[in-house]
Amino acid sequence: MSLRHRRISEHNADETGIDLAPMLDFVLNLLIFFIITAVFLKEIGITVSRPNASSSVEKKESSSIVIAIDAAGDILVDRKLTDERSVRAAIERLHAQRPEDAVVVVAHEDAPTGILVSVIDQARQGGVMAVSIAASQNAM
Repeated sequence: MSLRHRRISEHNADETGIDLAPMLDFVLNLLIFFIITAVFLKEIGITVSRPNASSSVEKKESSSIVIAIDAAGDILVDRKLTDERSVRAAIERLHAQRPEDAVVVVAHEDAPTGILVSVIDQARQGGVMAVSIAASQNAM
């Protein structure tokens, strides 16, 4: 009986080891999957470059149509209070008088982003393609 007992214990010792090959295959497949899918991910958004000095905005303001947006969301087009829906008409009128001018949107840092995007869209619809964005702590 002792010989039979030894054969059974040797047989059990061979079966108790863990086979790592399937796990390694699975991990390798996951790694390949994530590497391939990471290549296809793209960030959506626009790149905005802000001026570093206040003098860069001042140079542009002398030959630009300035739109200011304060923290409350009020819009000033060339220092005249304007409704959000009439920005396009004001830009078309000013662009007809000064066709070489660009538009600079000076927004307060707490200004609503939706209004800023709407003003930029309306300026482009008004015929001005050169629209710049500037941030200010006091837009008025």
